Amino acid sequence: MKYLTSILLSALLLVTNAMAEPTKKVLIIASNKVDMGDPEKHDARNNLWEFAPPYHVFVSHGFEVDFVSPKGGNVEFMMDPLGISSYTIKYEGFLEKANNSFSPTQIDPNDYWGVFIGGGYGVMFDVADNKAIHSIISRIYESHGIVGVGGHGSAGIANVTLSNGQFLVKGKKVASFPNSTETSKSWAKQGTLLPFLIESQLNENGAIAQNKQTLKDKHAVITDQRIISTMFLPSAALVAKEMIMLNKFKSSTSTNFGKEL
Repeated sequence: MKYLTSILLSALLLVTNAMAEPTKKVLIIASNKVDMGDPEKHDARNNLWEFAPPYHVFVSHGFEVDFVSPKGGNVEFMMDPLGISSYTIKYEGFLEKANNSFSPTQIDPNDYWGVFIGGGYGVMFDVADNKAIHSIISRIYESHGIVGVGGHGSAGIANVTLSNGQFLVKGKKVASFPNSTETSKSWAKQGTLLPFLIESQLNENGAIAQNKQTLKDKHAVITDQRIISTMFLPSAALVAKEMIMLNKFKSSTSTNFGKEL
């Protein structure tokens, strides 16, 4: 009887501790933009294939996911919901979460172990210069959190500064779209509609931009300290998985892990 009581008390203690220390969540940053503001209304929506698969990976590993956008509320996506994107929309509440995104003032960075930014051109127009979102990213990172980006999502971290005044990306390899692609495609009128070119902006702020001109495999996922990135949309889900693996490793090692900024 004493043995059974001991087991029950131990189980109750575990449950109580779990309730007292909830698992931190993952924050996904999306854009509110629909077009680039030009007369032809070039598409600037979020790329579904760079948001839905990572969301699925996080959720399927047991993590709660929140969305934040510059204005909060609805965010729009381009690309058809195929494969895992269709699955996560139908069964995992992807659109319900995305279309009820929080505004930056509603976010407590302490609630999150990681932050992910997907692609689509919109992030270049309303996230890349949003100081409130930058503050969220830097606070998560400086609390030893992990930052993941896919495709044009790297524009969302290119200008983020840390508390010491240095750019988050300084000295780190970050995958991104190359200037040569932006200036040769019609997506943004050969780049003329863009506020900046990501490769140039990253390098200007001290990063070592990685792309198909520097990588042997354009699908590659690059990990440098606690920034995980890819330039090619099929690998966005791999970024999410690498984030989870790094978080697990970080949690299982010394509390001093990742204190470099």
